[in-house]
Amino acid sequence: MKRILFSIILCLCASPYVAAQELSALARVEPDASVIKDGWFGRTDLTLKLSQGVPFRVFTLDDPARLVVDFREVDFRGLRAADLLEKGGRISAVRFGAFQPGWSRLVADLTKPMLPREIGMPVDLNTGRAALEIMLKTVSAEEFAAADGTPIDPNWTPAFLSAPKAARKGEDRFVVVLDPGHGGVDPGAERDEVNEKELMLSFAQTMAEALRRMDVDVVLTRESDVFVALETRVAIAHQVEADLFISLHADILRQGGAKGATVYILSDEASDKATEHLAARHNRSDIIAGADLTGSDDQVAQVLLDLARQETGPRSSALAMTLAEGMAAAGGPMNRRPLREAGFSVLKSADIPSVLVEIGFLSSDRDLSNLGDPVWRRGMAEGMAKAVLTWRDTDEARKGLVRQ
Repeated sequence: MKRILFSIILCLCASPYVAAQELSALARVEPDASVIKDGWFGRTDLTLKLSQGVPFRVFTLDDPARLVVDFREVDFRGLRAADLLEKGGRISAVRFGAFQPGWSRLVADLTKPMLPREIGMPVDLNTGRAALEIMLKTVSAEEFAAADGTPIDPNWTPAFLSAPKAARKGEDRFVVVLDPGHGGVDPGAERDEVNEKELMLSFAQTMAEALRRMDVDVVLTRESDVFVALETRVAIAHQVEADLFISLHADILRQGGAKGATVYILSDEASDKATEHLAARHNRSDIIAGADLTGSDDQVAQVLLDLARQETGPRSSALAMTLAEGMAAAGGPMNRRPLREAGFSVLKSADIPSVLVEIGFLSSDRDLSNLGDPVWRRGMAEGMAKAVLTWRDTDEARKGLVRQ
């Protein structure tokens, strides 16, 4: 058996009440009635109660072992991963949220190889309520690996996320791509009911407004709470012929008591262990969201890394320095070492100067307070926007010296 795919399209027209009342709104998860529970003999049950039945599919991915459930479409608000999980259970973590427009996804990390043996979504015809029920059983690593892979099914293939073409009124137009980190099923860092994906989308929108007031064309890699693959973020920058790319983050990093804004450029070696750890976490975004990385080519990635360093390295370094200066001028606070480097996948564009900015760290009480303050965010966004224009003018003047 090469692949396991369970896909169920539900017909809910048996009850007039269901058709008239329940299908007019998005299916909602009922948190109090949803549970993950380990049983005897390698059995684990996942039950997700829903306000109505929806089409769904289930599959597994290996390296690392994950269970993936796609829905069309589910509102997960109110559900907390911690409330679902058993301590020390066979499912160690679970994430859920928007995956693509019209799609939702749940990803469960498995501590042992397990495959679905029973799957169903019974629907109460009187109320329209439904329950996704998945019974998993432990299997050998070989059997799990044989079932690995995203199903090829045109009825379930989400559209490729693309950005609108940036309006160029001649060659003098300057296009900036802002990349709000994480999104959808990948929440990023989370602390005290605050999550990175929402903060960075808000910050990117504020910075975009500041840049547009300065007559700069701006494109966001995502305009809402959806997942965007790392490769797609870079592809969007190429699609709109971006002049520079800025990825925005606010992570949690316990090593070294990280705090203050930091700007990163691409390198195959990290500045320090903490930065190496941070890059590794960022580069796992696609895995976190249940993306199938089968067929990814590390040699191609290394070629891109080399090209990026050769063609855009000096310009990216200048951008990082100018941004750090602009952020400091806006009041910071800055990290004690604000300029660092590591192998962030999202920076591997061979022809677009690219940086990744940690606006602050949610692991720092001071940074968390700043990031939650709209006045501070607006001042920082405007400081970064001014720095972008300073870099643009300086870069234009140095154009003939880039390769010397």
